[in-house]
Amino acid sequence: MNEQNSPIECLAINERPTVSFGEALRFWLKLGFISFGGPASQIAIMHQELVERRRWISERRYLHALNYCMLLPGPEALQLATYIGWLLHGLRGGIAAGILFILPSLAILILLSWIYMAFGNLPAVAGVLYGIKPAVVAIVVFAAYRIGSRALKNAVLWSLAVLAFLSISVFAVPFPAIVLAAAFFGALGGRFAPRFFQAAGGHGNPDKTFGAAIIDDHTSTPDHAKLSWPRLISLAVVGLALWGGALALFAQHQGWQGDAVQMGWFFTKTALLTFGGAYSVLPYVYQGAVEHYQWLTATQMMDGLALGETTPGPLIMVVTFVGFVAGWGKDLIGSAPLLGGAAGAVIATYFTFLPSFLFVLLGGPLAEATHGDLKFTAPLTGITTAVVGVILNLAVFFAYHLFWPKGLSGPVDWLSVGITLVSAIALFRFKMGVIPLIGFCATAGLAYHIIAL
Repeated sequence: MNEQNSPIECLAINERPTVSFGEALRFWLKLGFISFGGPASQIAIMHQELVERRRWISERRYLHALNYCMLLPGPEALQLATYIGWLLHGLRGGIAAGILFILPSLAILILLSWIYMAFGNLPAVAGVLYGIKPAVVAIVVFAAYRIGSRALKNAVLWSLAVLAFLSISVFAVPFPAIVLAAAFFGALGGRFAPRFFQAAGGHGNPDKTFGAAIIDDHTSTPDHAKLSWPRLISLAVVGLALWGGALALFAQHQGWQGDAVQMGWFFTKTALLTFGGAYSVLPYVYQGAVEHYQWLTATQMMDGLALGETTPGPLIMVVTFVGFVAGWGKDLIGSAPLLGGAAGAVIATYFTFLPSFLFVLLGGPLAEATHGDLKFTAPLTGITTAVVGVILNLAVFFAYHLFWPKGLSGPVDWLSVGITLVSAIALFRFKMGVIPLIGFCATAGLAYHIIAL
């Protein structure tokens, strides 16, 4: 047996396996560069790497962490990485995992934003996006399938997923309302029909086990993850100081009505409203950044969304582009537009993601204390089930606007339909990786764009 490929082998001699901090740092940095395709794809990548291949965390514990992160405002994939990093290596592990998850995207978006503002249109991006967008439809469907195959274990959960899909797609029910309703149904089910709301994986899913994990179903909670009120109060005070101190520093230089302070306030509110992924909060960002503050135009906002879709990391990283354009136009740092843009990008990113770190690090001990408690896990199972339906709705939304760019009365973009079908076959039939698929489709889209010109 190859011991190098199995860090769990030391269990045989009653030693507790560990992951070195350096090894974890290398993985989180790699994840930051390959996390294309939105939250569904990012969650699928982490499952494949951490549950199936590396076995750092068991299926049940992974889904429990995911369920908790689904409750929180903010990008759930970032929060899931932060949670697992925190579980493995404490405070430094959680902070490092979260920062490395978004750092590559921050650097890439600052570079692309500078090119966009300094040199005008990016015709090549249109071609790349033309190839990537159909692949994203297939990736989202595939991710919904992977999550659903683990979470939807019976007809009750299937019905809840269908109900969530119809609620958001047909009746336009807000995502937070769907989350609350799913949690309520899960709580009722856990009390009156617990057999239908057992957490996914484990005993109810023997064919989905991947062997012993470093953080296994019954691994004891490490000391740093246990509930400690003094520790939580200290962390809350530090978090408040990091938020308020930054605003106070900006106010000292520009006043409380200065652009930097207004950006801090606005992106903090954006962070607190980001339930259900970036698409649920983009209308708010558009209304505030374009119509109220007039930091950028509607066309620039759409271009920023396109750039965000071509980079790794959470899609809400589009706020980095918004912050860059705002800082560029408002001369945040004198007459140096590049430095002002970079400062605006960092401000937007900082205030958007700081709450996510605090929610995970403050609430993690409570979540860990309840990972075996059906009263807590049943509502979360309900939420995960509903999210499957929400993810499918996102795929339908993408497909509709992609296949019928001028509406149902207009022509069908058959090339996009074909790329989506080929991508789906590559994922479902040939198990092609997400990153090679995106690279292939981006190249195909760019080639088509060049030929069409």
